[in-house]
Amino acid sequence: MESVGTDRHDRLDQGGHDDLLSELLKPLRLTGVFDSRWHVRAPWAIEGDAERSCAVLHYVVEGDCWITTADEPPVALHAGDLVVFPTGTAHRLSDRPERQGLPLKAVLPERRPGTSGEIVIDGTGPESRLLCAGLHYDASAATGLYTSLPWALVLDRAQVDREPLLRDTLRLLAAPDRPVGPGDRLITLRAFEMALVLALRPLLRELADSPASLPLLGHPGISRAVVMMATRFAEPWTIDSLAREVGMSRSAFTAAFRELVGESPARYLSARRMQEAGRLLGETSLPQSAVPARVGYQSAVGFHLAFRKWFGVTPGEYRAGVVRAA
Repeated sequence: MESVGTDRHDRLDQGGHDDLLSELLKPLRLTGVFDSRWHVRAPWAIEGDAERSCAVLHYVVEGDCWITTADEPPVALHAGDLVVFPTGTAHRLSDRPERQGLPLKAVLPERRPGTSGEIVIDGTGPESRLLCAGLHYDASAATGLYTSLPWALVLDRAQVDREPLLRDTLRLLAAPDRPVGPGDRLITLRAFEMALVLALRPLLRELADSPASLPLLGHPGISRAVVMMATRFAEPWTIDSLAREVGMSRSAFTAAFRELVGESPARYLSARRMQEAGRLLGETSLPQSAVPARVGYQSAVGFHLAFRKWFGVTPGEYRAGVVRAA
């Protein structure tokens, strides 16, 4: 692998944000979706609990509504707007921001991934229709970078319209007569996965232009380190060598990384290596003996111990479990 010289530094400075955002999006892989269609007339309000390892998406098909959560100003949504809660922050949807409402679990008690639901509230006021979904993802792929995203990301109708594939996917998913047939749930899962990535892409571009919203994007050294660990994880990195590559002292690098990414460099690198190891074992026929070197481990024993500590099972048990599930 090439060392990071002046030319490479220049390229990373120019394209680093794109590289970083690409690495943020790449691991996102949904494991299940619960989607629901809401037909509500004012007065109405629904309180949603915090969701673990689950992004939440709301698309306003018709009408208006408000999003409120603790310690944040209310957000108004209108027809054609989309809001994504990357880490499933607890929030309330309502016709008015001050209105208290029903718990979501009271109106949708069963929200198992792979199923759909419907909420109907017959009031006397204005009508709203929404497409809502809980997007369950692999928690091992949710790095500190992902979990540091703002509590809610909003695309207004004009922004959605500038992404025709996103707009058309949302409209198809929201359609009351959406086709049902063989493979429907898998198609729905992948369609929501695509919608999530398509929604995050323009939002993250905006964050790149406003580093205060995601401070990591404003730190060239830590941004480069994240990209290097995400793409060159097979190299024998140490904290010292990473710090040298980005022109920082070990202590300054470690402190800044933990502050901006939310975890230590060593844990971030381990997470990326384990994520790739799981992918190789679960999605390819690569011999198990070849996996350690592919993810940066010189010792098969060291890899075995690290994998078991991370996943709770051995590499062989992990692969066998994936085969049984398939």
